[in-house]
Amino acid sequence: MTENDLLYTLALQNVAKIGDTTAKKLINHCGSAEAVMKEKRYNLLKIDGIGALTISDLFERNHLEAAEQELKFIKDEGIKAHYFTSENYPEKLKHCIDSPILLFEAGTINLNKKHIISIVGARKITTSGIAFCERLVEELAPFDPVIVSGFAYGTDITAQKAAIKNKLQNIGCLAHGLNQIYPKVHKKYMAEVENNGGFYTDFWSTAVFDRSNFLKRNRLIAGISEATIVIESAEKGGSLVTADIANSYNRDVFAVPGRTTDSQSVGCNNLIKHQKAHLLSTPLDVPYMLNWQLEDYKKPAVQKQLFVELDDNEKIVYKFLEGQDKELLDVIALKCNMPTYKLAGILLTMELKGVVRPLPGKLFEII
Repeated sequence: MTENDLLYTLALQNVAKIGDTTAKKLINHCGSAEAVMKEKRYNLLKIDGIGALTISDLFERNHLEAAEQELKFIKDEGIKAHYFTSENYPEKLKHCIDSPILLFEAGTINLNKKHIISIVGARKITTSGIAFCERLVEELAPFDPVIVSGFAYGTDITAQKAAIKNKLQNIGCLAHGLNQIYPKVHKKYMAEVENNGGFYTDFWSTAVFDRSNFLKRNRLIAGISEATIVIESAEKGGSLVTADIANSYNRDVFAVPGRTTDSQSVGCNNLIKHQKAHLLSTPLDVPYMLNWQLEDYKKPAVQKQLFVELDDNEKIVYKFLEGQDKELLDVIALKCNMPTYKLAGILLTMELKGVVRPLPGKLFEII
């Protein structure tokens, strides 16, 4: 897009009463953002769904003045601005009705022919959640996916650090302009992200930082990706909003189950219970459900190193399963001399450690 096109699109984006969905309707009708802002008021009012209140301040001069200032910031900082119909605009995001008319990028993002997944979850992630998230990214690494998250505390930064460690392209979707970073403590990771990925936002550099921005940001996380994975969540939380948005976009959602007594598992368990998410028990569930090329997968050789982390009961179960192809829960309980209720918790912990995987029919096997 030309600099003039960008200027007028910025001006249209600055009109508070015109959201992205309405802006696209106006642009599609008039042909461009410039044409919208130069069209006669009475002609715009003929468009279905466009009322006087919507365009009440469309023609105010301050929109172009603000756009000129933001355009200067974009040019000075080397920001990439992607128009919603351009080739460099994320393909999956194009199909979301409320996607931004302009998406700003800092970094070296390349989504061409890539598997793209979002990983979200609790900000107060547990040690088990961290372990599963790191294992998830590590085991998916052979498929070379792009990891998308919100660059926030907890699950977000765990996923993005794991992506950096495994040399995977990763994207942070921000709830503010590209002139700042939140939280500030994560600034130390920015260079590594930008060197193999980058940041997306639809907020201007002048945007006031507000908690409601996170909810708006979540549509980018869900919209860019083919699937959203929720690692942990309390009964309410932003990651559940992201999951709902992903469902509204007809995207796959996965949730990691947990014990009913764990507060940070309530949200994931509810997603599964209400059939809003696939149950994610092992990382390979993701490529299997998404029809990635499983035959090209090579299992990392690091899994056996986790054996040293097993406690005494887990070692008993592991030793028994080591001599079996797969076995029923009740048989494992009998052979290991453990109550079934106790064994179920042990197997879940071992699953999170990447030692065993559950199979249909209450069967378990060593990974």
